[in-house]
Amino acid sequence: MSHTIRRFRPADADAMLTFAQALPEHDLLFLGRDLRHHRVIAAWLDAIGEGWIDSLVAEGEDGAIVGTAALVRDPLGWSAHVGEVRLLVDADRRGAGLGRDLVEALFAIAAEHGLAKLSARMTPDQAGSVALFEGLGFRAEALLRDEVRDRAGRPHDLAILSLDLARHTARADAYGVE
Repeated sequence: MSHTIRRFRPADADAMLTFAQALPEHDLLFLGRDLRHHRVIAAWLDAIGEGWIDSLVAEGEDGAIVGTAALVRDPLGWSAHVGEVRLLVDADRRGAGLGRDLVEALFAIAAEHGLAKLSARMTPDQAGSVALFEGLGFRAEALLRDEVRDRAGRPHDLAILSLDLARHTARADAYGVE
């Protein structure tokens, strides 16, 4: 299955809502906000416009959004050198390299911003996501117990993984890999 990766645009708002509404709720717990609402997507687009978020979408052959990745940063904060990676991939597209393609595209954007470190959050039971990020060089840094609650009020742990981007880039350059 082929895909095209490009920047997320305001014209994509309805397609993003459709994509998000098709995802299992558990996939959305690490985001902090429920992406299945127009106002959350509008706030996301506002943050892109203000330069706080760089966001990509992956389109399938039919033009529908099948994945998205975002690099969230706070250029005015104490951690301006750190970017948070957020990744969502359609359940039918997992395991085929789409998530890897999206995160690797964010590596280039992070380098353009001069970021030194990337972090990613997920629930630890999302084994595919954990494996993907670890395969890209991220390592576990923290486990926050009962950090998020689903709609039914059930608590879930949140894992935080991170990557030293400068070290990763130097290693990739030295060995000729991406």
